[in-house]
Amino acid sequence: MTFPHLVNAPNGSTDLRTWLESHIGHVNEVLTGVGAILFRGFDVTTAEQFHDLATVPLGPLMQYVEGASPRVARGEGVYTSTEYAADLTVSMHNELSYSHRWPGRVAFFCRVPAADGGRTPIADSRRLYQRLANRGLLPDAVQYRRRMPPDKGFGLPWPTVFGTTDRQAVNDYCRDAGIDTTWLADGTLITWQVRPAAVLHPVTGEKVWFNQAHQWHPSNSGPESEAALRELFGDELPMDARAADGTPLDPAALAAIREAYGQETTSFVWEAGDVMIIDNMLSAHGRTPFAGDREVLVAMGSPVCLADVKQVAA
Repeated sequence: MTFPHLVNAPNGSTDLRTWLESHIGHVNEVLTGVGAILFRGFDVTTAEQFHDLATVPLGPLMQYVEGASPRVARGEGVYTSTEYAADLTVSMHNELSYSHRWPGRVAFFCRVPAADGGRTPIADSRRLYQRLANRGLLPDAVQYRRRMPPDKGFGLPWPTVFGTTDRQAVNDYCRDAGIDTTWLADGTLITWQVRPAAVLHPVTGEKVWFNQAHQWHPSNSGPESEAALRELFGDELPMDARAADGTPLDPAALAAIREAYGQETTSFVWEAGDVMIIDNMLSAHGRTPFAGDREVLVAMGSPVCLADVKQVAA
């Protein structure tokens, strides 16, 4: 099968939710095999339709809690894709892989394709693991560090990240999620957590590369931006990735990860009405720069918890 596996609608009036309900066995088989499936030519035009159809393969939709990307809600459990400037690249990643609970599946709906660019590239996390497992450059676990302002500032404010202004609720969430916290006098929240670099897929048992070390590391935005961030924030950056013991990651490891993604990434041109569903542990995704208007909506579901998976050596 191709990656993503393509399913064309029997005709332009075919309702995708109805099709999914009738073919859910095939969809599940493709997602645990290929890892991504693209539906094209179905009658999908609204966020409401997308919400309804997404619940078939994803189950109840998840709220975007502990997220690191700016998004706008377009309904219950439906969000815009990352709201970064159009000229920026969103690097390849598995959604919420730094969290203790992440979506097992992610659905995308292209309501308005960009005039140019704006693709959602994908990469096979199994193949990434195979490329990187024997390099010996990255530790088995990654420490993710974050500095979140109380309101407007550099990066997402912690009330947005955790969906509440109640500090005790945030403390409770972080305690249950295995996240260490420090509150500064001005209301800034600093957090850090250690997560695996690679895990076994809970259904297939395959080894997958499942971390965001390269994306969280300040080198992701280029050397000039990294230098400016370190000058402004010192040791506690808005986002940072380190080895599990807090020591710096090897630049060669980060370069190897980015090179591997470059070798494994594939993409397609969005068409209006397209819906793509991925297994979030088998497939990483990103976004290319674009011109013109673009609206790609996202839904997340089929949650997986850290306790449900086994860590493997990177």
